[in-house]
Amino acid sequence: MADASEIGSQHMGILWMFNLDASPLVSVAPRVATTFQQAGPEAASSLAQAMGLDDPTPVLQRFASGRRCYVGRVEDRLATYGWITFDEEGIGELGLNIRLQASEAYIWDCATLPAYRGQRLYPALLAYMLSELQSEGLHRIWIGTDADNLPSQSGVALVGCQPVVDVVMTRVLTLRRPWVRGRPGVPEQIVTDARRALLGNRAQAWLAALPLSRHEGL
Repeated sequence: MADASEIGSQHMGILWMFNLDASPLVSVAPRVATTFQQAGPEAASSLAQAMGLDDPTPVLQRFASGRRCYVGRVEDRLATYGWITFDEEGIGELGLNIRLQASEAYIWDCATLPAYRGQRLYPALLAYMLSELQSEGLHRIWIGTDADNLPSQSGVALVGCQPVVDVVMTRVLTLRRPWVRGRPGVPEQIVTDARRALLGNRAQAWLAALPLSRHEGL
């Protein structure tokens, strides 16, 4: 990938949205018999092992902070997992925090163990999570994918999520900072909501710093 200083901006990731009020839920069947369920602190050890952690403490801390985890089990073995946050979550690789409004949730840190990949477990897990969140009365779900993670993007698209903005690393004056660029055809209000979630009040500061000609391209 080209350096941002060479081309002005570097594509870092995509933020996707699913509107639980307006978009029909899609049922995705995995290619192997799988049981999906919400996991709790009792699964901390197996989750830590699946996540490559030596100690379950970080997993227990997630549960204690109100984060939620859903898993898929194949023959009673943990095969896939995904986390949900309802208030604020850090996106470390982007140096951003996503801040959620009431009735929103952010799905993140999803993975399928190597032995079970290629069985459509990830989109099936996402479909299950969306169904659970809809039943609880949530309205909008955000999901992020890395710009170069095509399998993840394929899974997110399969359950009906819409790519709404690209996160790019851009240069303004002498500073390099992340920016949120709306996808073609996405309503401006959704782009504004995505900027609010990822940039907060910094979005207005960026717009003030950018020349008019660059506003039009963002």
